[in-house]
Formats: sequence, C-alpha cells, structure tokens
Amino acid sequence: MDVLFVAYPVEDFKVYKDTTYVMMREAQRRGHAVWLTTPRDVFWQSGQTVQAQVQRLHLLDVAADAHTQQWAQVQASKTKALRDFGVVLMRADPPFDSEYFYATHLLEQAQREGARVFNSPRALRDHPEKLAIMACADLISPTLVTRQADDIRAFHRQHGDIILKPLDGMGGMGIFRVGPDGLNLGGIIETLNRDGAQSVMVQRYIPEITQGDKRVLVIAGEVVPYCLARIPQGGEVRGNLAAGGKGVAQPVSESDLRIAQTVAQRLQGRGLLLMGLDIIGACLTEINVTSPTCFREIMDQTGCDVGALFWDGLTQCLQS
Repeated sequence: MDVLFVAYPVEDFKVYKDTTYVMMREAQRRGHAVWLTTPRDVFWQSGQTVQAQVQRLHLLDVAADAHTQQWAQVQASKTKALRDFGVVLMRADPPFDSEYFYATHLLEQAQREGARVFNSPRALRDHPEKLAIMACADLISPTLVTRQADDIRAFHRQHGDIILKPLDGMGGMGIFRVGPDGLNLGGIIETLNRDGAQSVMVQRYIPEITQGDKRVLVIAGEVVPYCLARIPQGGEVRGNLAAGGKGVAQPVSESDLRIAQTVAQRLQGRGLLLMGLDIIGACLTEINVTSPTCFREIMDQTGCDVGALFWDGLTQCLQS
C-alpha cells in the first residue's frame, strides 16, 4: 500500500524524537511504500482532483539517538492525486492557523474524491485542541474562554491561582501562571488578549503539575498502556518537552485510564484515529488531534511498540 504523510520537509525531521518518523518506520517494516509531502505542496486545480508534489522515501537504518545522520533516501519525486494513495496521514504541526485551516479543506475534498485521510480533516477543524475539552466539563478544572479582560479578572478573584494560555499555542508557548497576589495579571492579559482581539483560555491552577503533565495516547479508541509524564524543571510551570520538561514514561493510572476511555467513548465515530490527551492530576487539560507526539519517548523508555499499535489501529479502521 502507498502511504502518504502530509508533514514537513525531510530535512526538518528529528528522528531521535519524531513520532511521524516512528509511523513511517513501522509502515515500511510492514511492506508499505512511504511517501512524503507538505501542506504547501498540496494543490487543487479546477476540473481536476486534489494533488500533491510527493517524494517516495526509503528509510535507512539509523541509531535511535541519531541527530545528524541521514535517515532516508528520496527514490522518486512526482505529482500524484491524493486519492491514489491507500491512506493519507495528516501530520503537519500546529499552530492551527488559516493555512492549516485551508489545508483541511483541500484534504476534505480529496476525501470526497475517495482518499482515506486520518485524522479526518473535518475532525481537525471541529476539535481545536484546547477548546475541545469544553465538551468534557466534568473532567476538567474550572475553565473560562473569553476575549473580555474583566471576565479574566473576575475568574482570578474567584479562583486565586490561575493559568492563562492562548488558544492557538503549542509546546507551552504563551502559558502564564498568576497567583493570588495578581502580580502582572494586567500585563499578561494585554499580551494574550490584545485589547479584545484574541481569545484567552483561563483555568484554575492544578498543583499536581509538579508530578507531570501526562500525555495519554488513544489509538482507534484504545488507550495505550503507557503515558509520558512531562515534569516541569527549574521552577517552570510548564511541563512541555519543548519548554524544557523532563519526559518520564509510566504505566497509565486507573484514574487516567477512566478519563481517556470516557473521552474516547464520547468522541467515537468522529474520525479521530489518534488523540493525545493531556492530563494533570485528575483533570483533562487538552485533547491533541493535529499531530500528537510522544511515541518515541514511550517506546524508548518502556519497550511498548506504540508504532505497531498505531498501525494495528489504522489497519482496523481501513478494514471497517
């Protein structure tokens, strides 16, 4: 089967930690042909199908911690219709900006033409990674989404210790904590809110962040048995690996399993093959659907072959 990954250029892969690379490696191991394109290389001309400039890759054997070693050979470059692939995997990174939005429309048109696209383009649009948790109010800490500075101040007065974040951030970007003293709250609101031009998510601070912001993976409705606890370092409030957090793989707890199974059940049938749930303490904090990560870290630390679990789940979806 020909498998197309819509991701980023070959030279931008960091194979020592890249989840998309793990997916590619397992696809090749199973005998599938691996192809790569980027959102900017997908196009639609009137009267034709949605197409892309694509590269056929052959993955090389590289060390697990390879940083600079060549990891793939480009065997062919051509233009192909997306519907001609056995499956199309959308793995472009956030932020979910207007160009990402337009890319989902092109992918949805390809879907209408017969392409099998995961995660579903419509599901990507319908489940913004921070807003999606609002459908699970019983699983989250008190949360407010607003463009009004006065609403944020009122939320702070009520809860005392809060976290503020932009809706389109990733990797811990733009996350602030404001304690009971309210220090710098006005400046943080101005930075994030931009005088009412941008929505802000505000949440009651969860002290259990010191034990890690846990990434729990759900594949085809099944919870991966290990998660990655991303533990803040050096006085940071953010556990994100991109913000310097330490990733520690551990078995999924009973509490986290209940949360993940509840989310999986509620979102069943929406075209979400892969979700990365972020859980702090007993609270769901994000539902990541654009390009969930942490496969490599969990695999390296536990031996749990998340790449194989992913392809087992994908194969099941293709056969259903």
